Amino acid sequence: MVNTRDRDGEGRARSARPRDGLGRPLAYGAAGVERQPEGVVRSPSETVREAQRLLDAGMPFHAHEVFEDAWKSGPEASAPLWRGLAQLAVGLTHAARGNAVGGARLLRRGAAGIEGLRADPYGIDVPGLVRWARELAGRVERAGPAVDAAAEAPRLSGDSGGR
Repeated sequence: MVNTRDRDGEGRARSARPRDGLGRPLAYGAAGVERQPEGVVRSPSETVREAQRLLDAGMPFHAHEVFEDAWKSGPEASAPLWRGLAQLAVGLTHAARGNAVGGARLLRRGAAGIEGLRADPYGIDVPGLVRWARELAGRVERAGPAVDAAAEAPRLSGDSGGR
């Protein structure tokens, strides 16, 4: 039997289906958004800048991939920060897709993961992001319907955390 799964250039399984801004697979041939390349090594400031651009564009799933690259390629000491930020981005993704339970759970998990970290690693407003995530998780649980990912996108740096 011939294996017809999509593969990347190195032979790993990787869906070639286009995706929408929230990372949902679309039908083959549909117009999707450009996917984030995997395995990109960026400086912390480049990671924050690219993730913020994607969050502001309402593409938290794609921002999660940027954080995941930083988590996997960076120093071990920074992994909890990038992992927590990836969880926040996935939480916002689920909330925007209408998955209130999963969205709230991941927002809280990401907040707990970064809560004890230094207040401003790489200029990231950790306390503000923790507040933003917990507030959004509560609203998502109470309201239920999907949120607008761009309107709810957090500010990663500065003194506000959320918008």
